[in-house]
Amino acid sequence: MNYNQAEKYLDSFVNYEQIPGISYAQPGYSLRHVEELLNRMGDPQLAARTIHIAGTKGKGSVAAMIAQVLSDSGYKTGLYTSPHLHTLRERISVDGSLISEADFAAAMAEVKPFIESMRQDATFRQLTYFEALTALVFAYFKKKRLDFQVLEVGLGGRLDATNVARPVVCIITPISLDHTQILGNSLEEIALEKAGIIKSGCRVVLSPQPEEAASVITDICREKEAKVVQVGKEITWHKIGGDLHHQSLVVEGRTSKYQVSIPLLGDYQLENAAAAVAALEILASAGFAISAANIAHGLARVKWPGRFQILQQHPTVLVDGAHNVASMKGLVNNIKAYFAHKRIFLVFGTSCDKDIPGIVNELVPLSPQVIVTRTAHSRAAPLSTLAAEFNKRGIEPETTETVAEAISRALSLAKKTELICVTGSLFVVAEALDYFSGS
Repeated sequence: MNYNQAEKYLDSFVNYEQIPGISYAQPGYSLRHVEELLNRMGDPQLAARTIHIAGTKGKGSVAAMIAQVLSDSGYKTGLYTSPHLHTLRERISVDGSLISEADFAAAMAEVKPFIESMRQDATFRQLTYFEALTALVFAYFKKKRLDFQVLEVGLGGRLDATNVARPVVCIITPISLDHTQILGNSLEEIALEKAGIIKSGCRVVLSPQPEEAASVITDICREKEAKVVQVGKEITWHKIGGDLHHQSLVVEGRTSKYQVSIPLLGDYQLENAAAAVAALEILASAGFAISAANIAHGLARVKWPGRFQILQQHPTVLVDGAHNVASMKGLVNNIKAYFAHKRIFLVFGTSCDKDIPGIVNELVPLSPQVIVTRTAHSRAAPLSTLAAEFNKRGIEPETTETVAEAISRALSLAKKTELICVTGSLFVVAEALDYFSGS
């Protein structure tokens, strides 16, 4: 099996990432079939110590930070995140190196017979794309003889395919309303799904949460006798400097104080760094050799593209994968903080299953000149839907059929002192990154 054949085989499974508004959580849905598959494979998910991360915002950034510090501390570390920007292989890395096409194909060839045996067994329902991919990841990570695997939940937590691992530390990043058709219409319901990753006796890092979410999660921690470290209470931080390339902060941990610099912008990344430090301190106190110097060095080297990332100056081009109301509110606040008084050109596209009126409401105070667009992704919202929402709020947008056309148009309009912001989804950001890389 070569890489193209491996991808084609994976594409034969139902992919809920491509289907808007369809819930995987049908009545009676469980992870029994995933557990059975992995059991037949020799339980590769248990081969490495696991750090498991759920939440609505920031979970990918926190995962990347922790994985980088663990690698810098001398531990062989795998990182599994989603979605990807350009290639599926971005989701799977070991010590910062993406899985090769050859290794991906080999892992799929190893897993395929087990998947096919499950397909023949009528007592189990069919696997999804993400579940088959997750099985491949566990097989690959086991073969690489990792010390740690850092797993970002794909969606939710309780019924996510990654929730078959047994974590030493769980992290729940800030929760807000997103994927409501699948996870629930209230913060309490969504928190219940996210908190499904918490296992008896494990350690939990809890980022600052709305009160409704925090009370659900702390109740579950009590039930499961899982000790909680609360970011913002037991772990605090304050910014001490920064520019358009990095931010410096001091994190006051439970055991030490850390002065660190991160090459990621936006105030939410300071909170994410504090959550990462909280998890790393737990591991250090459990006897792992992770020093303050390792933490500082690792955080300074972290890479997490597409999140408040500046691609060029004169005019400034900013890309951000904000795709729900809470993350868009954060983006707007950061634009005001970093680019006060700049005229803004907004290149905007999003997915049709998002709260489009709510997201547009957040953008209106910027008084931007808007160009709406759509990606090639099957979930992209129609241009007419996006344009109508801006029109209702007194902003008349231009429309373009592709992200590349939208960016080209914005560049032709913007003066050197002005800002172009490309946002609305990671799919839009991916196409923007392609545009500026010339691919």
